[in-house]
Order: sequence, then C-alpha cells, then structure tokens
Amino acid sequence: MITLYDNPFSPFTRKVRMVLDHKGLAFTRIDALTLAHADALRAVNPRREVPVLVDDGLTVVNSADIVAYLEHRYPQPPVYPADVAVRVAARAWERLADGVLDAIIHDISIWAWPTLRRDDVPPPGLIEAGRDDLAAVCGRLEDALTAGPFVCGALSVADFAVYPHLSALRPLGLGVDPAVHPKLTAWMHRMRGLPVVARDLAYIKDAARAAFVDVPSPYEAHVIVWRGDRIEWLFHHGFAAWWCGEYQAGRAVVPASL
Repeated sequence: MITLYDNPFSPFTRKVRMVLDHKGLAFTRIDALTLAHADALRAVNPRREVPVLVDDGLTVVNSADIVAYLEHRYPQPPVYPADVAVRVAARAWERLADGVLDAIIHDISIWAWPTLRRDDVPPPGLIEAGRDDLAAVCGRLEDALTAGPFVCGALSVADFAVYPHLSALRPLGLGVDPAVHPKLTAWMHRMRGLPVVARDLAYIKDAARAAFVDVPSPYEAHVIVWRGDRIEWLFHHGFAAWWCGEYQAGRAVVPASL
C-alpha cells in the first residue's frame, strides 16, 4: 500500500502524483500541509516538506528520490530514458525544475497565494528579475524541444518535473508567449492532453474549490517556510535585506536540518 503525504498545489507532489499515475500505481493521499496534518507530516519528515512517500513501511523523502525509488521498484513503464546521455539530460532538467524554476516561481508568487494574508507588495525589482530568469529557462526549453515532442524526445521525468512549474505561470500573468516560444507552447498543450496530466489538473481544481471557496483556508496564513534554493535565488538578485526583514518579523522560517 502506497501513501503519499501530498499537497494538491505543490509542484513537487504534482510530479510524483503524475509519475505514480503514469506507472498505474494506486495510492492514498494525505494533504500534509494542512494545519490538521502538521504533526503527521513532522513524524515522517522533520523538515515538514512534501512529498513523502510511504510504501509498505518504507519512507522516502524528496520528490527526486521518490521518483528514483519508484523507477527502481516499479520500472514499467519507465520515466527515465534508456539511453545514458538522454537520461543524464532528463535528470538535469529535473534538477533545474526542482531548484531553479521552483525558486523563481515561489519567490515571485507569494503575494498571489490564496493561503497567505499579506498587506504589502513585492520589493522593487523582484518580479522583473523573475521574468528575466524565466525567459532564460523558457529559451533553453524552446531549444530542447527541437529534438522531439517532449523535452528529451520521448516522455520522461523531465516533462513531469518541468510542467507543474510552467503551468503555474498563467495565474500569475506570466504565461508562455506563443509568439516567442512556439515549441514550448505546443508542448504545454501536448502535456495538457495527456490523461495523467488531465487527471491531475482536475484534482487540483477540485481541491481548490474545497479549500478556498466559502470556507476558511486549512493552511498556514502568515508564515512561509523557506528552503535553500528559494533563499539563494533571492540573495543572488539582491533581496537579502528584504528576506532578513521577513525573518525578523516572524513571517519567514527555515526548516529543521535533521
């Protein structure tokens, strides 16, 4: 029996859910970022991060490690390319999605989260820095998509890792421009047409209605847990003082190291 400590809106859990679905694996979900499940999440991951997968008593933390475990334990159908060089490229795209895309989109989107109650605005230049870096990543993806219909030619972990992040851009008013990135735009449409993606998008829509329409939010409303890549992106672009102000005000915390 597989249990996924989940969150409907996390790009990392979305990646894992789609891989589970792609492999035809049944699983039980726990929305572990709700306040009601905070203790349960801490028990399986002291860093209080999702996803966490528990499979027949074995606990696996971190989305990339979970995908690697699933590929080893349930190899068919695969999400890692068989060719060694293509597999290296696919894992590199997964790391870029997990570390770079996540950091950019997280850091520029917190004022749009329905879970947070903020009365301030982004520091000057933050959104512009995010737009510039997103354009650079989209350019790299546009180049990669010349080789086939998916990021590494055939459907792979690269697509499942990248898509959740890029699909979050439209609600921020930062969607992929078809005039600038036609191949990437076509890939976005192609991904939405996959049954595993369609099912995940439907789950997210249902979860959003259940969590935010005419009911109190079940999530933390004031404090953000910041991990390394997200802080690193801010500091690189000169927003260290802003983040330190958030930390001193008690609106930012860092996860436990153990």
